[in-house]
Amino acid sequence: MNVEDRAPAHVKAIAPYQPGKPISELARECGLDEAAIVKLASNENPLGVNEAALIAMTRALAEVTRYPDGNGFDMKCALSAKFGIERERIVLGNGSNDVLELAARAFLVPQSVALYSQHAFAVYPLVTQAVGARGIEVPAREFGHDLDAILAALTPDTRVVFIANPNNPTGTFLDGSRLERFIAAVPTDVLVVLDEAYTDYVPKSLRYDSIAWLARYPNLVVSRTLAKAYGLAGLRVGFGLGSAQVIDLMNRVRQPFNVNSIAQAGAVAVLDDPAFLERSYEVNLAGMRQLTAGLAKLRLSWIPSFANFVTFKVGPADVVYQRLLAHGVIVRPIASYGMPEYLRVSVGTHPENQRFLDALEGALDGLSDRPAERPA
Repeated sequence: MNVEDRAPAHVKAIAPYQPGKPISELARECGLDEAAIVKLASNENPLGVNEAALIAMTRALAEVTRYPDGNGFDMKCALSAKFGIERERIVLGNGSNDVLELAARAFLVPQSVALYSQHAFAVYPLVTQAVGARGIEVPAREFGHDLDAILAALTPDTRVVFIANPNNPTGTFLDGSRLERFIAAVPTDVLVVLDEAYTDYVPKSLRYDSIAWLARYPNLVVSRTLAKAYGLAGLRVGFGLGSAQVIDLMNRVRQPFNVNSIAQAGAVAVLDDPAFLERSYEVNLAGMRQLTAGLAKLRLSWIPSFANFVTFKVGPADVVYQRLLAHGVIVRPIASYGMPEYLRVSVGTHPENQRFLDALEGALDGLSDRPAERPA
């Protein structure tokens, strides 16, 4: 018997998360100039680094020989001031993925159950399986969460329910009133993890105050990230909000120093720059219009999105994906989400979006099974 044979079966069964292809990897594979490659695969902010955050991070470099503040005092103070929530109700994460894992490690045990929707974020089944719990995928409704079906799937073994709003990779959105009714209907001994990684891109007329719900639902955790609209994807910094008791349990399984000092400095600075967040929102709004107009012109259908990406149907998605790569454009194939005929493209700058649309038109040329559908 080898040492790897001793690994738990649920660990050996995990299919590792597949991130978007890096620019450097495509450059090596195809002999392309990195500067000529457009990456629209990972839902990153196209505006670049926030200037105030860059200054703060540069200053923090002088202290990299020191361990970061393991409690994240300054960052928690910034979050507390911005969202009106006490520091003891905040947990910091190495990206919001880390927050999702902390919830799983704190509340799931082997053979307990976590519920999540079909076509929802791949990390939900990963963190569930990693702790030996059983994940149940509830069939989606119109590519989004079917809240009634999720409630019907609850059993006495259910410990955690993961809800993404907006959802990744489909971009679908749940109305706030419906969502709160769902949370109210979930038993109080089941943790609801509301993943709001893309909440800053939701149209302002549709926004709801999930943080206010925390006072009414002590079994609710709201997970957010600074990777998207705040532009700090490379730093891996996120946070979770909940009751003091739930956050205390999540902190008990949190790795020491899980958010590094550079990330904390950048986070404090960008949280204090609402103008950057507003610009991110406006650029995304304009870019979404540009992309969907281009998809309509190409007579492709898409799933209406409330995030910073759009998922579109393209028939032989694997062929189109490879053709786009040859044009130096990286998007995201999502066959692993049960959507083999779809690709997901992130909103970029105006020139990046146009580069993608031009490349897509060329990639579709000559395809005999190209879908001929009216836009969604």
